[in-house]
Amino acid sequence: MKKKILLATNGCPEAWPTIEYSTWMAKTFSMSLTLLGVIEDTNDEHPVQDIFSRAVTFFGKEGIEYDLQLVDGETEDVLREMVWTNAEMLVVGPLGRSRFRHWLLGRTFRQILEDVGVPILYMQKAKLPIKKILVCLGGLGHAHLAGEYAINIAAKTQAVLTLLHVVPPGDLDYPPVKEMKENWDHLIDTDTLPAQELRKTQLYAQDQGVQAFVIIRHGNVVNQIIGELEENDYDLVCMGSIFSHTSLRQLYAPNVTAEIAEAVNCPILTARCLEDHLPSAA
Repeated sequence: MKKKILLATNGCPEAWPTIEYSTWMAKTFSMSLTLLGVIEDTNDEHPVQDIFSRAVTFFGKEGIEYDLQLVDGETEDVLREMVWTNAEMLVVGPLGRSRFRHWLLGRTFRQILEDVGVPILYMQKAKLPIKKILVCLGGLGHAHLAGEYAINIAAKTQAVLTLLHVVPPGDLDYPPVKEMKENWDHLIDTDTLPAQELRKTQLYAQDQGVQAFVIIRHGNVVNQIIGELEENDYDLVCMGSIFSHTSLRQLYAPNVTAEIAEAVNCPILTARCLEDHLPSAA
């Protein structure tokens, strides 16, 4: 796990679960906690001072050490311009944006996911204790770091992992794609890249003393992940992401992680893929 939590809020009351969750993480994983309050032009609607006062009382009751910071600006802009370190994790919840703003500028989480390179924990609702974790593996190494964090959390909380891979529909006739489509119901037994990643992650989890089960689904990736979350009561979902302003892929492919985060209430931990974690093209 990372060593530092940066918890960002503009005072939106719906983001209180991030205070509770960050406090639990700081205590459980011995992480430092900084509460960053962003004073926006519309601060009368979401007064940062109110949530700061409530949070300080809560931190004192829980006996954790913390830092407080206040800055002016728009939360998305503040997070975009920050200089992040490898030790940090961002925790953020709803910012109370209007539907018109979402239509005009896009969803808040989607913007933050593209701009912030460190792991991001986003939630609309806190679910504690953590007993069941869903890890979405795409088969191309994008979820490697997210899988590691999930295993670390599971080892600490004695949670059970479910490793999910969705075989999407498609008309491509390349041998690897054809093999996955024809053998999706027993994909784990093939030598495809997704199967290799599933076995590797499952073995690493077992080495850490974590139970990890594999589920394979077939169909639209977003719909299948949402279906799995609706059918089973998971407490946390962990996903990878390659999306950033420098990624050409975002021009022609859906941002699955953002779509899932916007569609479900389950806390979601996402970690951006790094190039040295991707499988070789050779």
